[in-house]
Amino acid sequence: MIYNHEEADKRIDAFMKNLHRTRNFNGNVLVAKKGKILYQNAIGWADYLHRDSLQIDYQFELASVSKPMTATAILMLIDEGKIRLDQTVKEFYPDFPYEGITIEMLLTHRSGMMNYVYFIDGIWRKERRDQKKGVSNQEVMRIIAERKPAPYTAPDRKFHYNNSNYMVLAAIVEKVSGKKFSQFMKENVFEPSGMKHTAVYSKAEYDKIPVKVVGHDRGTWRYSVVQNFLDGPVGDKGIYSTVRDLYLFDRALRSGKLVSKRLLDSAYTGHNETIRGHFNYGYGWRIFNGDNHHVVYHTGWWHGFRHIYLRDLTEDITIVLLSNLTNGSLLQLDELFKIVGMPVVRKSAYTGSGDSNDD
Repeated sequence: MIYNHEEADKRIDAFMKNLHRTRNFNGNVLVAKKGKILYQNAIGWADYLHRDSLQIDYQFELASVSKPMTATAILMLIDEGKIRLDQTVKEFYPDFPYEGITIEMLLTHRSGMMNYVYFIDGIWRKERRDQKKGVSNQEVMRIIAERKPAPYTAPDRKFHYNNSNYMVLAAIVEKVSGKKFSQFMKENVFEPSGMKHTAVYSKAEYDKIPVKVVGHDRGTWRYSVVQNFLDGPVGDKGIYSTVRDLYLFDRALRSGKLVSKRLLDSAYTGHNETIRGHFNYGYGWRIFNGDNHHVVYHTGWWHGFRHIYLRDLTEDITIVLLSNLTNGSLLQLDELFKIVGMPVVRKSAYTGSGDSNDD
């Protein structure tokens, strides 16, 4: 994957420098089209407190951009005949307190589960548990089985974006494979894709996550985010990667290296009601269909990180923006979409039903 800085698209360069100057974008960016990287850059600070500048291969906590990769792991297990879309969670976890929730419902955010993030956070604060030690997916599954929190709604009733779905999917990957999610992903997704700078880092496995990029919250450098017990569960988040590795992931999917075309086509198909005539959710991917373009993408927002990862499947365009300063800069990308020749994808990406908190 060779990139010549001298051949960088000057329009994209001017756009990104302006986004940094006027909207305070701070992060890494990569834009590619038809197999060629048009532009990549590292803009700003990795850790403002220590004035550490970003480098292009620095790893970011992907937040919910982890979800397409978790979905990929599930689809690989389906391809191998080890699980089925119609299997229920109770088949893997007999003590799971909810009936009728299938793997497909988890993938499409139709399980009706409560959000484990708020549930676990409430327990930890009320019982004054250790805030620094990460809780694992298996521990969360055990606590859900013991406490039986009330669901949000009945299974398969409606789309409700919810981190619990992908935390449970990662737990199922561990149960079926007999490996930690971090090991399974490394062996089956990251290494086959050539993603040498990508890993699952859980606070349940690491006292300190071994990366250089620090998340900064509330749109200001004063609020650097300290990781805590909620950085333990993975699958809904917890994958750390680079803009270049996310492009390699795009290439691996497009080449059919990871998942069969049949399942990928289903992953890229909306399995919920279409919103505003264009937007939907498939298996781990948000979907935009419009102007004769089929775009799959995901946003992310967690502990000072805010991202967008877009793949225009029609025109073979990939856009990756990873930011460690949460502000509104990623809502100002209309001109970038026009420069590369793809439709404007903007659906109040960080507000509204199911999109707040950590996207």
